[in-house]
Amino acid sequence: MKVPLLDLQAQYEPIMSKVKAAIDEVIAENDFILGHQVKEFEDKMANYLGIKYAIGCASGTDALVLAVQATGIGADDEVITTPFTFFATASSIWRNGAKPRFVDINPGTFNLDVEKLEAAITDKTRAIMPVHLFGQACDMTRIMEIAEKYNLKVIEDNAQGIGCTWDGKMSCSFGDVGTLSFFPSKNLGAMGDGGMCLTNDEELALKLRQLRVHGENPKYYHKWVGLNSRLDTIQAAVLGVKLDYLSQWSEGRRANAAFYDEQLADIPQVKTPYIHPSAVSIYNQYTIYCENRDALIHHLKGKEIGCAIYYPLPLHLQECFAELGYKKGDFPMAEKASQSVLSLPIYPELTDAQKSYVVEAIKEFYQG
Repeated sequence: MKVPLLDLQAQYEPIMSKVKAAIDEVIAENDFILGHQVKEFEDKMANYLGIKYAIGCASGTDALVLAVQATGIGADDEVITTPFTFFATASSIWRNGAKPRFVDINPGTFNLDVEKLEAAITDKTRAIMPVHLFGQACDMTRIMEIAEKYNLKVIEDNAQGIGCTWDGKMSCSFGDVGTLSFFPSKNLGAMGDGGMCLTNDEELALKLRQLRVHGENPKYYHKWVGLNSRLDTIQAAVLGVKLDYLSQWSEGRRANAAFYDEQLADIPQVKTPYIHPSAVSIYNQYTIYCENRDALIHHLKGKEIGCAIYYPLPLHLQECFAELGYKKGDFPMAEKASQSVLSLPIYPELTDAQKSYVVEAIKEFYQG
């Protein structure tokens, strides 16, 4: 049996007629750049998340770059974030002339360890960038308390967490700016790249809209040097269709996670994901700790079961950030995670037979 890590064909098949109709409308109108579908999708997303302003852009990476720039962070500033995340989190800080200052993770949630945050604050710290990793929200109560205490901006990297909540409140709605990625593998994925910034601050929203079009307003007059980073009309049309199904898909992922939790509980070499009681995860990934990981990967792939390592090398050990002065051993929880985590198929279209096949393959590896 083949079980891919993600099956986009299975996702699109039941909704393809609506997706094609939405694309056909864009083609008929020939309004490919910031057509009305972009604004309609922005409004729809803002309403879904309960946030006032949504600004579509070209990618999740650009959303972070724009968010850092819009909040006034630049040369010699520091932004506290996690070393256990996708590269764009730190690169967005770096590309604005600022420096990422890393804090280790909580080994249970994989998110920033809020107990270590205050010790990392210096006189150069301007913001905190929490990452809602694998679809579970960070402890935003504590993060916002610390941010208020030290007058810091908060930029939520929510590329993996669309629709997840902390204490009943949607991610992206706590900080100054929240960002989304619509990369095809995300829970809400486009047919290509796409991203979004969200904020409740009208002034920030206006600035973000201007920065995504080279910083111009009006046309050919530039207050800032921005980006050419607009969400394509076709992608907005596709996403507008798919957003109607997002809550249903999230429930499906949670149901699949519950199945794995129960079925893998009796394997001592495997530790299933911990979800904080105040969090509701949307399981962008179902990530386990496991012993003898590389051999397990070889075993699963031999049975045509998709799996992946997110992430094999923490950001503080990446060559391009060597000048930050970090070394191996500085963030032991992030380093341990990078050496022992594995993500399994979790998409809502998984069949019962596929889930059982994954579980039996893992049991076979450890129990013989």
